[in-house]
Amino acid sequence: MKLSEYVAYDAVGLAGLVARGEVTAAELETAAMEAVAAVNPLVNAVVETWPCEGGDGAGGGAAGEPLGGVPFLVKDLGVTVAGRRTEQGSRLAAGQVAAADSHLMRRFRAAGLRTFGRTATPEFAYDITTEPVLYGPTRNPWDLGRSAGGSSGGAAAAVAAGIVPVAHGTDAAGSIRIPAASTGLFGLKPTRGRVSMGPDVDEIFNGLAVQGCVSRTVRDSAALLDAVRGPESGDPYTAPEPVRPYADEVARDPGRLRVGVVAQAGGGRRTEGPVAAALTRTADLLAALGHEVSEATLDLGVSWEEYVLANARLWTANLVPWLDGLAAAHGRVVGPATVEPQSLAGYAFGRGVTAADFVRALGVRNIVARGVGARFHRYDVLLTPTLPELPPRIGELAEGVEDLDGAGWIDRIFDRAPFTAVHNVAGTPAMSVPLESDPATGLPVGLQFAAAHGREDVLFRLAGQLERAAPWAHRVPEVRASVSRS
Repeated sequence: MKLSEYVAYDAVGLAGLVARGEVTAAELETAAMEAVAAVNPLVNAVVETWPCEGGDGAGGGAAGEPLGGVPFLVKDLGVTVAGRRTEQGSRLAAGQVAAADSHLMRRFRAAGLRTFGRTATPEFAYDITTEPVLYGPTRNPWDLGRSAGGSSGGAAAAVAAGIVPVAHGTDAAGSIRIPAASTGLFGLKPTRGRVSMGPDVDEIFNGLAVQGCVSRTVRDSAALLDAVRGPESGDPYTAPEPVRPYADEVARDPGRLRVGVVAQAGGGRRTEGPVAAALTRTADLLAALGHEVSEATLDLGVSWEEYVLANARLWTANLVPWLDGLAAAHGRVVGPATVEPQSLAGYAFGRGVTAADFVRALGVRNIVARGVGARFHRYDVLLTPTLPELPPRIGELAEGVEDLDGAGWIDRIFDRAPFTAVHNVAGTPAMSVPLESDPATGLPVGLQFAAAHGREDVLFRLAGQLERAAPWAHRVPEVRASVSRS
């Protein structure tokens, strides 16, 4: 298969070719590795590759493998692959090898995906850009001077540049949706408890983090979520089972939805002109499709400052045993030689979080979750920008980070990405859809849609309708694997 042919298909399309015997899994692996060679030196999305998991006798489109034979990449965090490194983007964990597959990895294998490498993440996923000291910055295929977002920035850059059609990601404050918006992809954060985090942990950041993917098409994200959803024994959260497979929802009519449009987030960051214009055009499109569209607000139930502080306490308190455990496991010391300034600041701040502080932060989580949930009594879907501005330039977000304490770093992240984390706190599903681009720069602009707890079905139906009404597949970045190097 030529590289130009490989990048023209999404994951469902490639799996269909394999199932019909029109191409082999081995041929797809060759194309994927050729794509890595062609574009990874420019975008730095993939930090390690290996021969496709499963070998020639597995993952080849057998019965029961919905994505059989499709090349796949996992993030360097949140999932473990037996015998492969899992370094979490940090020098503190450099060289760490996983002893066993996580539950999610087993489900990836059962779906027929052929994993051949891992993608870049910022250290401990503790950033909304991907610029770790360990492997260097991941660059946006649309503009190499800009970030691909974070923390699933390596995954997004790999998919946008054509290395794979879909890639694993995690999301604790927008880490699937932010990179998707930055690179022109579709990215859905599932409901809390939809996908298991086990078995090594029951939850990450007290339920703020979830597992998912970024993709070029809606149906790929739906098919992958169908393959991996469902609880495992011991999981602390579960989500209601869908009425039908999400892959079936993509083609269904969403009906007339009540859409509330939230143009401005809390805090001081205002939505910039190109993004505000994209939001207006999207609201007009929804109205033209027959939806009931009106302005809305999203009351968190607490002040912005209290909301950010509660998240800072949860994040940093969780960071302390995480770093201490890695240091003990590898005989290293938590310090400037092993940990980056923002993570080190969070570690220091977290050591000062008291048990009472932590419980109060959980109380804020509850208030926010109840308040967000109540908005879905009035609206079926909430629409916001995914990001209030275009993707930042490499290095921009980290300017002056040495002068910030742990709470100050979280405040900076929430200021630059104020729309996404609320749905992690609430546990509600949300997606970034690449409906728009900035006419002046050509950079993609993602729009975020959120629905009530457990209602990914609503989002997939709406996303399918939007993909048909305003296709984005024809928009491709400057850096994209498309021509064979041979």
